[in-house]
Amino acid sequence: MFKFLKEKLKETISNFSKKAEEESKVEESTKEEVIEKQEIKGEAVEEKKGPEEKAEIKEEKETEKGILGKLKEKIVTTKLSYEKFENLFSDLELILMENNVALEVIEKIKSDLAKKLVENPIKRTKIEDTIRESLKNSIDDLFGIEKINLLRKIKYEEKPFVMAFFGINGSGKTTTIAKIASLLTEKKFSCVLAASDTFRAASIEQLQIHADKLGIKLIKHDYGSDPAAVSFDAIKHAKAKNIDVVLIDTAGRLHSNQNLMEEIKKIIRVAKPNLNIFVGEAITGNDCVEQAKIFDEAVGIDGIILAKADIDEKGGTSISISYVTKKPIIYLGTGQKYGDLKEFEPNLIVEGLGL
Repeated sequence: MFKFLKEKLKETISNFSKKAEEESKVEESTKEEVIEKQEIKGEAVEEKKGPEEKAEIKEEKETEKGILGKLKEKIVTTKLSYEKFENLFSDLELILMENNVALEVIEKIKSDLAKKLVENPIKRTKIEDTIRESLKNSIDDLFGIEKINLLRKIKYEEKPFVMAFFGINGSGKTTTIAKIASLLTEKKFSCVLAASDTFRAASIEQLQIHADKLGIKLIKHDYGSDPAAVSFDAIKHAKAKNIDVVLIDTAGRLHSNQNLMEEIKKIIRVAKPNLNIFVGEAITGNDCVEQAKIFDEAVGIDGIILAKADIDEKGGTSISISYVTKKPIIYLGTGQKYGDLKEFEPNLIVEGLGL
């Protein structure tokens, strides 16, 4: 994860800081010449004076020392105008865009970095550190949304706890549901699955295979039947059998398919889920972010699970999706096995980027 972005980010930060240093070299050379000339001139004049005049010159030099000291301090620092900053940031902006970082996030990073660098005196030797610190803080801020502790919510909220999962076809939604079911079973919660994807061929059979492997009951109807009715029956079964959690699978939908979107809204009205979870593929970049926005507008998502995060070398999706949707990432899918589910922590991003 982040392999490509981490390498490019390191290179770009280094180039950014070098260019910022170069901006002040001409000014540095000029100021150093001024100091040197003033010091030489002062020494030459002093040699021609008598004892009393030398004493006066010494006092004047003490005053000048403070002025020259401030001038020297300016030499080892640099200030960037916003225009120069814009030119320097363009390389970093391009790298972020190439790695699927959303425009909203790039603008935030740019704004935060400008506050640190523009018109603020910074020691040239500290420019790279300043950039890294600003990027780290910006990325930390992206995940300021309240985290969802799934296991705690299930433990303390009224039973059955109902979770509905949404996402387009091929996003890894059904496999992710099986992973969540496996995790809950391992934590001693009882589960039932609802096969509310009655639209896609073989979807019920796929979920049945997972249910059989995990030893979990699957509630299903025939293909073409009402998905909301399947959800209703699963919740009814859970109440009758005192089962802790209902996990509802839904058909993969695109916003352009109004009929399927109306079905999903009906599932929400009937099942009244405690959590609506969007499942997206990390490797699809900004497409995944846009899908999450669409589902949130349509039905209101509460949290996000990113599948295939282990093979996402760019990492832009996990950096962007929470900030853009204002919804927390709950888990990352990190493989095909049931146990390949990692609880999301923001420091995973910062560490992955080498900041």
